[in-house]
Amino acid sequence: MSIQAGLNGLSFCVLDTITQKILAFERVNFKSQLTPYLMLKELKEKLGKQGNVGQNFSEVMVIHKNNLFGLVPKPLFNKEELPNYLKFNTKIMANDLIAYDEIPNQEIINVYVPYTNVNNYIFELFGEFEFKHSGTVLINTLLNQNRTGTEPICYIQVSTGEMEMMVISDKKLLFYNQFEYKTKEDFLYYVLFSLEQLQIDLESAQLKLFGAIEVGDPIYDLCYQYIKNVSVFVPSNPSFPLEQLENESIDFSILSSL
Repeated sequence: MSIQAGLNGLSFCVLDTITQKILAFERVNFKSQLTPYLMLKELKEKLGKQGNVGQNFSEVMVIHKNNLFGLVPKPLFNKEELPNYLKFNTKIMANDLIAYDEIPNQEIINVYVPYTNVNNYIFELFGEFEFKHSGTVLINTLLNQNRTGTEPICYIQVSTGEMEMMVISDKKLLFYNQFEYKTKEDFLYYVLFSLEQLQIDLESAQLKLFGAIEVGDPIYDLCYQYIKNVSVFVPSNPSFPLEQLENESIDFSILSSL
């Protein structure tokens, strides 16, 4: 079972690893951003309604989706200095737990603040489990999907009011960040400004959108006015048929963690 927890929404997925069949999949978008306390309350309510709760899962994964993170080059990383990696761009409290994930083959460490209340609750329900930051899952998965080509590719996972943007070139991560947006113009601004800072030519840029986005959506059409090479990205060689998720936009992070 995989659970993604964020202040803007929750996602749940249960996969039968023998038949590679998705047994349950649900996403909940909150009308407004919640506090960690209220988010946990929603999580408890949703899991309480699931008949799967109480079953023995071979693996439970929790994905923490938030912007309380920082990417650190591995040669500069010291696990004794975790707060110092976050204090300049993230509001952290003295009692916050700080965790880190290593991104394979990239010499990058993702330092972040997980939702401790969520981890404590999941441990009470299921015992030992694994947890990661959503950025770790997304970066690792997209790098594995992008094995050929040297031209920069900009991937953006679109959610309600949130976007996760990542740029890859020649199998290397150039950029990853999360932004909150209210309008399609906000969305475009973050795309254009980020690509400008990376000195990527818009004429040759590849923009691949996925998640809660389709061809013809206002965000898609606006991006196309400035970047001609725009497409809706579909994962290649998934470990299970995506037809199982009819009428659901792909929640790529949670599916990739299974």
